[in-house]
Amino acid sequence: MERRSFVRQAGLAGILAAGAAPAVVHAQANIRWRIASSFPKSLDTIHGGAETFAKKVGEMTGGKFQVTVHAAGELMPAFGIVDGVQNGTVEAGHTVPYYYFGKDETFALGAAIPFGLNSRQMTSWMFEGNGLKLMREFYAAYDIINFPCGNTGAQMAGWYRKPIKSMADVKGLKIRIGGFSGKVMERMGGVPQNIPGGEIYQALEKGTIDAAEWIGPYDDQKLGFNKVAPHYAYPAWWEGGPQIDLFVNRKAYDALTPEYKAIVEAAATYAHVDMQAKYDAKNPMALKQLVANGTKLFRLPKDVMDGAFKASNDLYNEIGTKNANWKKVYADFAKFRAEQNLWFRFAEQGFDQYMQSQKL
Repeated sequence: MERRSFVRQAGLAGILAAGAAPAVVHAQANIRWRIASSFPKSLDTIHGGAETFAKKVGEMTGGKFQVTVHAAGELMPAFGIVDGVQNGTVEAGHTVPYYYFGKDETFALGAAIPFGLNSRQMTSWMFEGNGLKLMREFYAAYDIINFPCGNTGAQMAGWYRKPIKSMADVKGLKIRIGGFSGKVMERMGGVPQNIPGGEIYQALEKGTIDAAEWIGPYDDQKLGFNKVAPHYAYPAWWEGGPQIDLFVNRKAYDALTPEYKAIVEAAATYAHVDMQAKYDAKNPMALKQLVANGTKLFRLPKDVMDGAFKASNDLYNEIGTKNANWKKVYADFAKFRAEQNLWFRFAEQGFDQYMQSQKL
């Protein structure tokens, strides 16, 4: 069969299966992209998501499509990603959407909101529900197209100089807490601080803040929080399954060939799965090491959880009365969450509860 006819009839999937992909890739132009990250290089898990994406793009294009990753502060501030991508300063950014709730609260729905979805549910909403469609419609106003590119799984609730025993202990608490969740903390009487990951340790060490949440044992241990605050809380009611996104400038994306667009999507999806796999593999040992070195675990009391739940729902209702974007996306999000919780209550929770009660 003549080669052009073969390519036309087989399509990309057939070409890959037949081993003819190199000819297709070699026909593409050489491209270089820069990704600005919101994270420090020291965090090989969350910062590493962008590096995993970049590596896969290079591998799948035979080096024709090169992507370089730049840590927070190298090209722009950690929380400057949306502006940088929207303005075309960089082709892409790797960040957590809720950092930008100040522009529009709807950003938070693309990552995590208090008492939202767990990581599996979030991925399901994005890929099989309306999540990706609705968020892309929203991001279009910023000339951005997003790709799910990581998830940490459920997080810990942070490090405290003193344990939280009741709602009274939240009053006046100066806590580093990411993005949108700070709005709920304010309603509970706390004093939220939105501080980039690379600056949290110094703020906690100097007493500028009383507590700080970041992600979980593996990353928290790397950042040394246990050295300056001995009490470690769980669970993070604000982050049941936060998604990290690859934000791509619309013009840069539209300039890609269909093959390169497919490769961007495939590489982002690979990085998405890879990040959570890393966290799930690394967190158990890190938690054991932290406890062995004196970390004191405690569970947030029920009155704190109940207070946070009420404050969160009150906030969502208020936002819905004044933000049409939020109202549209949250309505779908909430419906999906209700359906997911109905299912997880039986099979998933039933299995997990039994297994976690066993001595293995």
